[in-house]
Amino acid sequence: MANSNKPKRGVAVGAGYFSHFHFDAWNRIPNAELVAICDVDRHKADSVANQYQIANVYDDVQSMLRAEQPDFIDIITRPDSHLELVRIAANLGIDVICQKPLAPTIDEAAELVDVANAAGIRLMVHENFRFQPWYREMSRLISGGVVGETLHTLNVRTRMGDGWQADAYQARQPYFATMPQLLVFETGVHFIDTFRFLAGEIEGVFASLRRLNPNIAGEDTGMILFEFASGARGLWDASRYHESEAADPRYTFGECLIETDGGSIRLSSDGQITTQKLGNPVVSHTYDHHHRGFAGDCVYHTQKHFVDSLCNATPFETSGEEYLKTLRVQAAIYQSAETGLPVRGLATGDGHANH
Repeated sequence: MANSNKPKRGVAVGAGYFSHFHFDAWNRIPNAELVAICDVDRHKADSVANQYQIANVYDDVQSMLRAEQPDFIDIITRPDSHLELVRIAANLGIDVICQKPLAPTIDEAAELVDVANAAGIRLMVHENFRFQPWYREMSRLISGGVVGETLHTLNVRTRMGDGWQADAYQARQPYFATMPQLLVFETGVHFIDTFRFLAGEIEGVFASLRRLNPNIAGEDTGMILFEFASGARGLWDASRYHESEAADPRYTFGECLIETDGGSIRLSSDGQITTQKLGNPVVSHTYDHHHRGFAGDCVYHTQKHFVDSLCNATPFETSGEEYLKTLRVQAAIYQSAETGLPVRGLATGDGHANH
């Protein structure tokens, strides 16, 4: 039964760079209480606990879970650790919110989802881009028919500019430099999920990927064409190598253009949204978005959705099963880039990008 009055007790594993956005958000969610943090680096865990007033610190996950007996665990570690951590939580009947990438391979991600399902625990992937306030607002504008009834195109241009240096990524997330798949695996997966949120299921992809920085292992630039089951088309034009003119390129992670049978919706890099009906002038659209936390405070909105869904026994938007759909599209993108051919049949399960 749903019980929205009693706060959910949570614990977290991982005290790295991105965990700070998680901890800041947990401290602002009234129906959640983070009671413990675990990291193999005890000094790092102690520092985080002091900064965010987390009561208990551990360097062993099983010890933490058995001692705290929480309602949920927030997994904020590297992808290759996720399956084992979910297995530990599942064995103890503890619900999970897990950072992306969900696992190093789609097969391992599917196994992770199976482990959660077999144990009867609830699993949500911490996929936060769809929870950015501009995409929530653009979705409302699309569904409300503000500029038309039929979606034609969805176009996002991303220039992060954090990957051209010889020592790219070393200061913040050094493992990025050695990942054999980077742009799509680490960043593009956000936009695959967001494109699905805005335009529905993806039927086909055609991708061209490149590595411009010779000092890293994976691709850092690409153009990906999406074919939606609805008949709409999408394009993600992205580079971690080249720079944006935006004051903060990591606020919206790009500019977006949505075109329908009746006009267009545009998102600028500062979060401003405009609408334009065909034959009419551009109109500025007012909505709430704030420079707090990460990218419009989307980590807060993601985690709030997780807790609210736990309290009210409602579905997660980014459940494990839903996220596997996103990962199948991701696999198809790499298949297309390798073969130079489009991959279709994804929405019906007939595509070949299954591994």
